[in-house]
Amino acid sequence: MNFIDIKQLLADEDAVSPVIGVILMVAITVILAAVIGTFVLGLGDQVQSSAPNANFQFGYDGDFTAAGATVTVTHNGGQDVQRDNVEIQVNGVTAYDSSGFGAWANNANSDDSSWGSTISTGSSIDLEKGTATDDTGETVRVIWTSSSGGSSNTIGQSTVPS
Repeated sequence: MNFIDIKQLLADEDAVSPVIGVILMVAITVILAAVIGTFVLGLGDQVQSSAPNANFQFGYDGDFTAAGATVTVTHNGGQDVQRDNVEIQVNGVTAYDSSGFGAWANNANSDDSSWGSTISTGSSIDLEKGTATDDTGETVRVIWTSSSGGSSNTIGQSTVPS
């Protein structure tokens, strides 16, 4: 009858330690490569620069086939938005951005007095149409651009009624 020497089994640790050591070293290397790659490629900045979740309401007054009609854009809820990151376009033409009113809006009669540096719930902007073109059926967009300039998203959109 053969008896197993228990002392010899407990003392034999040759096969386990090297395998676990190699697995741990590979795992640490993969994690470090992922962290360094994120910073080198700038992916960390894009994660923090996601578009705000904001709701905008659009009001229309007047005849949009002539000059003088008004679009009122009101922040209706959700996250606050930095004014410097917002642009309003009508049919792809800038009506308002961080530098002021654009080509579509009549600068003398448009009003952004309730938009401070931060656009919050309840604040609105009035854009008076400065051109005599037919804009019925055109799209009005509130476009947000990240501070780093890496991405932009449409965060509000409506169609000019006929």
